[in-house]
This record gives sequence, structure tokens and C-alpha cells, in this order.
Amino acid sequence: MKLLTFAGADDKSRLGMLLADGRVLDVTAAWQAAPHALQDRPAPRDVMEAIALGDPGRAALQEIADAAGKQAQLCLDEDKVRYLPPIPRPPKNVICVGRNYKAHIIEGNLARGRAADDFPKAIELFTKPPTTLTAHKQAVSRHAAHTKLLDYEIELGIVIGKTGKDIDPANAMEHVFGYTVVNDISARDLQVQHGQWFKGKSLDGTCPMGPVVATRDEISQPGNLDLELTVNGEVRQSANTSDLLFDIPSIIAQVSIGFTLQEGDIIATGTPSGVGMALNPPRSLEPGDRICARIEGIGELVTTITE
Repeated sequence: MKLLTFAGADDKSRLGMLLADGRVLDVTAAWQAAPHALQDRPAPRDVMEAIALGDPGRAALQEIADAAGKQAQLCLDEDKVRYLPPIPRPPKNVICVGRNYKAHIIEGNLARGRAADDFPKAIELFTKPPTTLTAHKQAVSRHAAHTKLLDYEIELGIVIGKTGKDIDPANAMEHVFGYTVVNDISARDLQVQHGQWFKGKSLDGTCPMGPVVATRDEISQPGNLDLELTVNGEVRQSANTSDLLFDIPSIIAQVSIGFTLQEGDIIATGTPSGVGMALNPPRSLEPGDRICARIEGIGELVTTITE
């Protein structure tokens, strides 16, 4: 299933499901229309509430999906849907892994005058606060008063579906609810100025996410997914998750050391090579730019830059 959160006519959030024919089923409305075991429970209104329903909720959602063909009146044209971030308010900051694609590590090392093969020995972590979250097809400020180099980073996002701590890599995939697309937009000069990454990664709206969360069963090989990011149609990043230095089970295991991962937590797994900072000369995102971030099996996240 591909689940999403969108705004209804009353501006309140609603849970949606992207169907194979491209339409969006209003799951919040369909909750009472299709028979399933959880019909006596309140209808979920976003992906976070769907995750909280656990395995019974996934079964109910599958029953609703199976009956979607009989509920045409509850389906919307995708281009008329006003997307919200799939998880509008995660339990904590978005957890991000830095320097995790081998080719990106090499380009970053060379740009900073380091040895090309200076790879991290453990995952490097930072976070982005919930105020950075924005949705598919929404605009992000250029933040020109605060940064001279605004950059893009396509990333595979892991959405946690089962709470855990000190998770064994062998069991890590059991804690995954699904996957989404993240664009870790970054103010590069602020990263350098502050000596760590939080400030440069935390300007308002600089974490576009979506358009959907593809449930774990939809993505059979998350370690072998093609990624591509374009700016105004020009391919800037093109890679495969097989180039990850630390794979998904290892990321989940390392993040969870002495640290509780909760349902709805989001982990961005790092970006491949091709970022604007590493181009010669470096290239910043500017007002009017249209960024399309695509990940195989999930979809395309579109962001525009505004003044």
C-alpha cells in the first residue's frame, strides 16, 4: 500500500491511499463504508494514526484497498489532492544520517581537501526539527537572508512502525512500517559557520517529504532502489541504495543503541553524490527552481523554491 496524508475541504488532515490507477482513495471516508475488523474504531486521519493501529490496522487497510473498486465516489484525482507531510508531527526530530553513500563521501572529502577514502567508522547523525517538514508540491523559501548556498539532497526515508531499543540488525526490518522520499535541503554555509550540521539543516520548510509512505511489503529490496533528483529537468543525482555505506538494518541498529525508536519516527538514510555544493563551481537552489526527487517503488517528490 501507498499511504498519504492530505487536506480535506475543511482543511483537516485525512488519510489517503494511492491506488494503482493513480487515483487517491479517501481512507478516512472509506473507513465506515468498507467492512473490516476495526470498523468500530475512529477512522485514522493521517499516516501516523494508521501506524498506531498496528498489524490489525494494516489488515483493515488492506481490506479497504481490496474494496476500493466499489467506492469510486470516495476516490479523488491525484492532481486535485492537497498533500500534507505523511506524518505531520513525528514523535521527535527527523533523524538523519550524514555521509552514507560512498560516492558522496568521496566528493565531499575532495571538496573539503580530505583524503578521498576517509570513510566514517560509524554512522554520523544529525536531526531536523518538525518545523522543517513540508509536503509534496509545496514551496520552500530560498532563505536568501540567511544562506548563500541552499542545496538539495535526495534520501530514502525509513518510517518506523514498531517501538524498540537496542535493536539487533537481524531483527531490524521488523521495526519498519514503510519508506518515503526525503529532500534534505541544506544551507551549506551555515553548516560550516556553526561547526556542526543542525543549524544548516533546520531552516523552516527544508525537509520536503512524501508524496507517500510505501508500506514495507511494497518494497522487497530497499537496499537496491534507484534514486534520481533533477533540478529544472537537469539530472543532478542518480544512484542506487546499494551504494549505502551503512545499510538499513545497520542504521536502525546503530540509531537504537540506548535510544528508543518510536512508532512514526523517521530516519533519512543519507544522500548520494551530485549535490550542488560539490559541483565546480558550486550551484545554489534559487527562486523558481523545481526539484523532482524520485525513488523507485515509492514515487516522485516535487518541490519549488520561492523568494
